[in-house]
Amino acid sequence: MISQRSLTILRCSIGIIYIWFGMLKFFPGYSPAEDLAVNTIHKLTMGLIPPATSLVLLAIWEVLVGILMLAGWRLRGVLMFMILHMVCTFTPLLFFPDLSFKYLPYGFTLVGQYIMKNIILLAAAGVLWQTAPVKELAPAAD
Repeated sequence: MISQRSLTILRCSIGIIYIWFGMLKFFPGYSPAEDLAVNTIHKLTMGLIPPATSLVLLAIWEVLVGILMLAGWRLRGVLMFMILHMVCTFTPLLFFPDLSFKYLPYGFTLVGQYIMKNIILLAAAGVLWQTAPVKELAPAAD
């Protein structure tokens, strides 16, 4: 059985990572993933969102997920946004294989390794999902 303390530590550690990585994106040049994020969002949105705007929106998304993870409020809803974000973080493996792989399909570059480490965040999200109260998603009774 997983202790409540362990789940809280897991949830808060994810929250800290999201806030930290998200905050860096508010300051141009501070995030090592800035160019990768902008180029990925450009591909995902077919260029509909300007680069500066896409970076700010991503920063807001990440910081908001982080704050809500720390708060533990409506955890399943927050996890849905986290999982959507995590799924999108894997798209550069398809969009930019030359940046992601030194030897396709197994020899990752540093960028590829940076992307693949998100598997552990997805696994952690799965643990939190399984242990989150289900009643959160049900409509409030009058």
